[in-house]
Amino acid sequence: MSSDTYMQSPVCLIENTQKGKLVINEEALQLLSNINETVVVVSVVGFYRTGKSYLMNRLAGKTHGFSLGSTVQSHTKGIWMWCMPHPKKHNHCLVLLDTEGLGDIEKGDQKNDCWIFSLAVLLSSMFVYNSMGTIDQYAVEKLHFISNLTELIKVKSNEGDDDDDEELDLLKISPAFVWTVRDFTLELKINGQDVTADEYLNHGLQLKKGFSRKVLEHNQPRECIRNYFRSRKCFVFVQPTTSSNLNQVEKLPESQLDPKFVDMCHEFYQYIHLESQPKTIKGGHRINGRKLAILAKTYVETIASGMVPCIEDAVSSMAKIENTAALKDGLAHYKQQMDLIMKIPSETEELAKMHTQCRKEAIDLFMRRSFNDQDQAYYKQMVADVQAHYLELCGKNEAASMEACTNLLETLSTEMEEKLREGLYAQPGGYRVYEEDRQKMILQFHSAPGKGNKAEDALNKFMKRKTPEADSVLQADRMLTDKDRELAAEQQRVTEAKQETKAQEEAVKTLEKMRDNERMFHQESVKHLKLKMEEEKENLQREQKIALESKLREQKELAEKEFTMKAEMMEEQIKALKGQHESDDSISKYERIARIAQSFLETMVNAYSSHKTLKLLAKK
Repeated sequence: MSSDTYMQSPVCLIENTQKGKLVINEEALQLLSNINETVVVVSVVGFYRTGKSYLMNRLAGKTHGFSLGSTVQSHTKGIWMWCMPHPKKHNHCLVLLDTEGLGDIEKGDQKNDCWIFSLAVLLSSMFVYNSMGTIDQYAVEKLHFISNLTELIKVKSNEGDDDDDEELDLLKISPAFVWTVRDFTLELKINGQDVTADEYLNHGLQLKKGFSRKVLEHNQPRECIRNYFRSRKCFVFVQPTTSSNLNQVEKLPESQLDPKFVDMCHEFYQYIHLESQPKTIKGGHRINGRKLAILAKTYVETIASGMVPCIEDAVSSMAKIENTAALKDGLAHYKQQMDLIMKIPSETEELAKMHTQCRKEAIDLFMRRSFNDQDQAYYKQMVADVQAHYLELCGKNEAASMEACTNLLETLSTEMEEKLREGLYAQPGGYRVYEEDRQKMILQFHSAPGKGNKAEDALNKFMKRKTPEADSVLQADRMLTDKDRELAAEQQRVTEAKQETKAQEEAVKTLEKMRDNERMFHQESVKHLKLKMEEEKENLQREQKIALESKLREQKELAEKEFTMKAEMMEEQIKALKGQHESDDSISKYERIARIAQSFLETMVNAYSSHKTLKLLAKK
């Protein structure tokens, strides 16, 4: 990451105006567009005055940067951005997004909060939700923004697409989910057993059985977290210091903070830096700052127009912008490099070699930037534009070669022109001297460098133009008999015919070289496109793998939970059966045993069936 792209402090990327309208900051957008490295985007969202900015500053390795504020007012407005070299990933840029606090009573606009929330989800590769206290029903209910994601984010532009497919497509490009619980004062215990923070989170996200309205309202935000984020992680933080110093926490050295809070902060920073992944879009493509800027601008403008952001449309718009730019850059590179290394006039092979080299560089440049090039439309246009410019250069080269050769022949024939004017050839034996001088001139022409690929054609035209001159010299030579003149004229026609053939061979050679180059280029094109297809296939496979692993983890967890619940039910049934055994004296001993055994067997079969399903999932 270049030093001029490195940001010493955060800038506002998306402004939230007093009228509640979201507006992109063009200066920040330009800073983001200058980042060519792959971006890892970490956003933090939460209610105001929950300490979001403190965590983001520490992620940046700073004590100051994002504004913390020390009053009951929401301090951060809109979405602020801080870009820096990633501390753990080489050639990656870490983009931190600090969002405006949700639930600001002064703003009183829940819809605006929803858009801030959805933009953080759309732009990030790791989504941090920051809250206070505990993960209980109240805390989950405050996460109603997640329940609205399906209304705030469209995955596909086609309204008729299946909802299950849309949910899966959203999962493929969704960020990882991290819940940070601040000022946590409870013990991490469930039913008297010590649990991890992740287990605590999963316990808080347990689903209830049933279809009543109350159950559905309980399950909806929990199902959204389970379905819309590729992974889940939880961190619980004790209060950093005494209540009297809380508003000055960013100014306190770590030695004055609670050691447990400091340790958890370090664990949190390590996790974010190591586990946060590059931001991807549909198709598994990893994006850089320039593409992230296009996404941000597209989403904000869509929201401002009153529409719901559509991921598919945004990616299509980005592909059009990027592929157009890739085409422009590739063609510009070809033209620039050809202008630098091309010498006019050039020989056919020399020109073809330069063309092949510059075309390869241009196409490599195009391939690195282009993506989602449907039916290779932009690639074909790139090849066609390069070829058109090459043919234009070939035309200029031939014209330059013809002009250079013609001028050279005119210069070399100056001495003969002088002799012709002085009548030195109009005497006995003059034609022999003329022919010797002409052959000498032709040898000098052939040995001269830098003639280009029209030398033989230029010489052919020159000799044809001089045919009347040679005939007049031949007829004026009184030493020659009629037979000698006839033989000399025939020899002159043969020479001209040979030169005509050489000119044709020169033209054929040029065409054959171009044909050979196109054949080789076709093979290279197939190779280029195959590599691009393999790259996109790998991206898709990686995207599918992430979604599949997320679904399998969720399925396994639910299966384990189901198995545990059935085991508990079995234990309760056994206890009930034992109670019946002790109290029911009217049933014979053998009947009671048989009834207990039958009930126990049915319960075990159900439990075994669930356990077998769990093992199959584990094998997958």
